[in-house]
Amino acid sequence: MGQLPPPRVAPSRAFSNTGIDYFGPVWFRRVQQRRSPPVKGYAALFICLSTKAIHLELVSDLTTASFMAALRRFMARRGRPHDFYSDNATNFVGARNELIALRRLFQSQQHQYEVSRSLSEYNVAWHFIPPRSPHFGGLWETGVKSAKRHLLRVIGKAILTYEELTTLLAQIEACINSRPITPMSNDPNDLMPLTPGHFLIGQPLTSMPEPDLIALQVNRLSRWQHVQQLFQAFWRRWSTEYLSSLQQRTKWTVKSENLRVGTLVLLVEENQPPLQWRTGRVLELHPGGDGLCRVVTVKTSTGVFKRAINKLCILPIEN
Repeated sequence: MGQLPPPRVAPSRAFSNTGIDYFGPVWFRRVQQRRSPPVKGYAALFICLSTKAIHLELVSDLTTASFMAALRRFMARRGRPHDFYSDNATNFVGARNELIALRRLFQSQQHQYEVSRSLSEYNVAWHFIPPRSPHFGGLWETGVKSAKRHLLRVIGKAILTYEELTTLLAQIEACINSRPITPMSNDPNDLMPLTPGHFLIGQPLTSMPEPDLIALQVNRLSRWQHVQQLFQAFWRRWSTEYLSSLQQRTKWTVKSENLRVGTLVLLVEENQPPLQWRTGRVLELHPGGDGLCRVVTVKTSTGVFKRAINKLCILPIEN
């Protein structure tokens, strides 16, 4: 098991490094009229990689304009991130019918150009996880699971209006952001846990760097400094207690030898027809910061692909 990437462990403003995913579809009515036909929409989920805080936006359709509008609403409320992270569109291979249109949107050259051009104006970078490796995006996959569970429990088969559904998503967002992630202290009389919501209201979106105020007495601080001291205490708890729980390595504890360039491998593909064995040669290694290789580039008869090593089977060479 590898180490957590820097965006997961570095203290930063909430949503400085953000993962994004879609889930749905969700049905709603544009107006509150009985004969108004229901229309299909989607929910965009933004999750902070360090604090696991979540932001939900309702998207009315799968177009680049709606996608960029959701991004702008998110940045207007949560501040401008440094980096975005998302699934690669190839993760939707074999998905349900409602995700086929989402895959087409993400793979569209026009969509990628519009998103890159708009984000370049804000100096925001976009990163994709390796193709067909959804476990690299387990953070937002877990957030989608939690949000969908709350949504299905509340609405069931009811068809809400756009305003009602937007309100419901905001309440679900608040519910998820109020979940405890670690105790606030070891005091048995302290019943207040640390939640993602603490990091959302601890400082303004355009705050300036503050000096370390943890060691100062409260009676020596102004009201604003006291607020900053509380916020720094949240991060101290996050780094000493919650972060250490994320670093526990419960599987893949035995070190294996790295793949080598030229190794013959079998690609594990979803929905592969019988008697079809897709093989290839390792063309390039992409080692992590610890020197271990978890992603490689493979050359096959149909092209060159980047894959996680858990999607490859090494073929032994018989002498």
